[in-house]
Amino acid sequence: NIIASLIAVDPDGAEQVVEDLSVLFRASLKNSGNEASLEEELELCRRYIHIEQLRMGERLQVAWDIQVDAKSLKIPLLTLQPLLENAIYHGIQPLSAGGMVTIRALAHNGNLVLSVSNPKPEGDGHHKGNRMALENIRHRLEALYGDDVAVESRPEQKEYEIEIRYPLQ
Repeated sequence: NIIASLIAVDPDGAEQVVEDLSVLFRASLKNSGNEASLEEELELCRRYIHIEQLRMGERLQVAWDIQVDAKSLKIPLLTLQPLLENAIYHGIQPLSAGGMVTIRALAHNGNLVLSVSNPKPEGDGHHKGNRMALENIRHRLEALYGDDVAVESRPEQKEYEIEIRYPLQ
C-alpha cells in the first residue's frame, strides 16, 4: 500500500521502498543459520525502519547505541530485524503518540550483548504475540554458540526490552 500511494506523488520514494523490500525478502530467503556482519544486519534494520516510517511518520522514533565494530562482528542473519519488527508492531503501533525504539550492541564480559527496547502499551497491547520469533532466535543461537546463549525478555511497567547475550568469537 505504501508503494502504491507513493507512485504518483514520489516515484523515487516508491522505488526506494521496492529496493528496501527486495533486500528484506532476499535476506528472509537465505538460510537462517547463515552469519552476516552486524553491519549487514543493522542495514536490514534501517531498511525495515524506512518502510515503517513511511507508514507511521513521526510516531516512530529510533535510537541507535552501537558500541562495537559492527563490520567485524558476525551474527546470525535476521537476529535483530525480527525483534525490531515486534517492537514496532507491539510497542509503537498501538500508541497514538508512538514512541522510541532503541537498538543496542555492546561488548560486556566477553559477550556480545544485543538489545531492542520499546515503550510498553498498557495492558497486553493490541496483540499479545506468541513469542515465536524469540524462540526461533534462541534456537538458532544455541545451535551456533551452545549453552552460553541467553535470550531474555524484560517487561517493565513502561518499557519492554529483549536482550540477547552470547560469547564473542
